[in-house]
Amino acid sequence: MTHASRSGSTDHRLPLHARIKDDLLRRVQSGEWPTDVPLPPEAELASSYDSSVGTMRRVLSELTAEGMLLRQQGRGTFVRRASFENSLFRFFRVQGDAEVQPASRILDRTTEPAGPQQAEALGIKTGSDVLRIQRLRLWGERPFLSERIWLPLPAFREVAMASETELAPLLYPAYERLAGVSVGRASEELSVAEADEPLAELLQVAAGSPLVRITRIATTHAGDIVEYRESFGPADTFRYRVEIN
Repeated sequence: MTHASRSGSTDHRLPLHARIKDDLLRRVQSGEWPTDVPLPPEAELASSYDSSVGTMRRVLSELTAEGMLLRQQGRGTFVRRASFENSLFRFFRVQGDAEVQPASRILDRTTEPAGPQQAEALGIKTGSDVLRIQRLRLWGERPFLSERIWLPLPAFREVAMASETELAPLLYPAYERLAGVSVGRASEELSVAEADEPLAELLQVAAGSPLVRITRIATTHAGDIVEYRESFGPADTFRYRVEIN
């Protein structure tokens, strides 16, 4: 019996390649393959679905074009790892430091009850335990981004107990290693804020200075919410560019 025929959610009126795609997508979303483990070869997958290699290649190509998979020459096909950690760097630049790699410094980690805003964003009850991480991003020695990150517990308990070395420089790979959680998508919203005294001190700007605030909700490939984040950066280092065709 093939994988496609075992999937109760697949509409059997669909063409074979569509049924295979639905089932393969379900398996990707369930976390069957970690992002560092390749999917089986095309021929093996095709055999498991009683399909041709050409049909399987079409399915894999479509999932790759949709951003679910990543095909690497000579290595195989992988579930795509989110690269949102670097997305903010296209917004904030420090004049003259373009060649400096951004650093990460964790300032604080604490368990606390979720406030109404964090609970709503994470889809949990107000007062539920969450892990809050406060992190500073720097170009060289100059801070350019202050982040507050909330993660639901107990899913991220290992992240709470890990050393800073285990968490640096990027958090999403650490989520995978320590909590078995892979971030697949994120939505971001930009707004304007003013620097209060704590943020002004962290970002080395005057209190009341304009800041850009970016909120992010990150989910797994299956759509489960796993992270809520607020990032603040000085408005004078903010740049936004988009090409519209």
